[in-house]
Amino acid sequence: MTSKESILGVKVTALPIDTLLEDIERRIHSRDKGRIVAINPEKIMMAQKDGNLASLLNQSAYQIPDGVGVSIASKLLKGSIRWRITGVGMMENLLQLANEKNHKVFFYGAKEETVVKAIDKIQQSYPNLQVAGYINGYEKDEEVIVDRINEVKPDIVFVALGSPRQELFIDRNMSRMSAAIFQGVGGSFDVFSGNVKRAPYIFRKFGLEWLYRLISQPSRLKRQLALPKFLLLVLKEKFRKGNK
Repeated sequence: MTSKESILGVKVTALPIDTLLEDIERRIHSRDKGRIVAINPEKIMMAQKDGNLASLLNQSAYQIPDGVGVSIASKLLKGSIRWRITGVGMMENLLQLANEKNHKVFFYGAKEETVVKAIDKIQQSYPNLQVAGYINGYEKDEEVIVDRINEVKPDIVFVALGSPRQELFIDRNMSRMSAAIFQGVGGSFDVFSGNVKRAPYIFRKFGLEWLYRLISQPSRLKRQLALPKFLLLVLKEKFRKGNK
């Protein structure tokens, strides 16, 4: 099942979360490999300058609309996306799916104490979850990582190396690994471990996680400047299409 929109040349999956999870479940059963990437304005802007990144994103099975900027752009370009699926939210949904359907999960990335703490907290929330194993982010030998994953045969692999490093790791090795679903999850292990506080519900409800992060970390201001530049390009695209 595919339903995609294009925003400034970057594909975004236009499936609500329930339908998306149904399709992921189908992939797991058929062992049809799929990569999940989170698409936000910053990543779309990076893809404007990096053709390899744009190809990697567009060749993924699922490009989730991570951030209110993507849904605003979809509306401006007469698309159908009116929801957001954050990276950590997608991981949460996959954990719940795995807990209910007895799928095995594997964690790769972050510091040893962070990934261990995250797994402990996750298993408290999902007591039936089958954790096939983990490797911390200090392991750089990809042969060791691939062999370990193939040894324990997970269904879902979460990779927390930061973007685009995690996407590149998955791209290089997905065909060699036995799992079906791969998601690059950025700093999600820090969130699940409790090391990083998640944005309060009111911020998440209105798609203002970016504002909470900016308040908490003013050093992110330079990164957040990608949003107005992104919206300006989207408006130019809207008017260009409108004049055809």
